[in-house]
Amino acid sequence: MKPRETVIHTGTEPVSGMAREPLLTTETKTTLVFMFLGLTTWYLVRIFAASDVLELGALIGVGVVLPLAINEARRRSGTD
Repeated sequence: MKPRETVIHTGTEPVSGMAREPLLTTETKTTLVFMFLGLTTWYLVRIFAASDVLELGALIGVGVVLPLAINEARRRSGTD
């Protein structure tokens, strides 16, 4: 019977068989950035314009519609 070899990983060498995937995809990063921009725009419109329609447009347009359009265009073109 062969004795077992002990392998110690220092964390600097790659572990074989494990592909390292990014924590956040490009689509998720884009969505998070535009969510923040949408909230910021909504807050600024609320302070300076005091218009409910503009507030809704800023929040939904910048925070939801714009990242969806960008991600869809990126998906159709095949770039990441």
